[in-house]
Amino acid sequence: MSAERRPDLAAMLFPLGRALVALEEPILAEHDLGMWAYAVLAGLGDGPVRTQAALAEAIGADKSRVIAVLDDLQARELIERRPDPADRRVRLVSLTPAGRRLRDRVQDAIQHAEQRYLEVLPAGDREAFLRSLRTLARAVRAGRRTS
Repeated sequence: MSAERRPDLAAMLFPLGRALVALEEPILAEHDLGMWAYAVLAGLGDGPVRTQAALAEAIGADKSRVIAVLDDLQARELIERRPDPADRRVRLVSLTPAGRRLRDRVQDAIQHAEQRYLEVLPAGDREAFLRSLRTLARAVRAGRRTS
């Protein structure tokens, strides 16, 4: 293959994504979380409280699909939902301390397991790769909001 031709991004990323999902599944199962539940916990981050609709958009989930996940996480006291004082029809979602601790434990375990893939890259390339992925992820999220 010439220097000007390369595999499509999807062709390069799909096998990696599939391997990463397979790597995460047992970690999530060990903590009694599904992929969407983890996406919610990670999507809430440490920042300000988010509306259910904004959270669904941020994690790429349909608003109606995420409700059952939020119900489960709330029943497990990992998140709290409360009415928005500015609009009582809107629910604000935030992590509880237990939710934050669980999210952090799971994220640490996942990132520890990811090291086996990242360590094949020299340190400088690894940082550039991670920085590039963050940039691409931001661009994709921005594109999804504007389309």
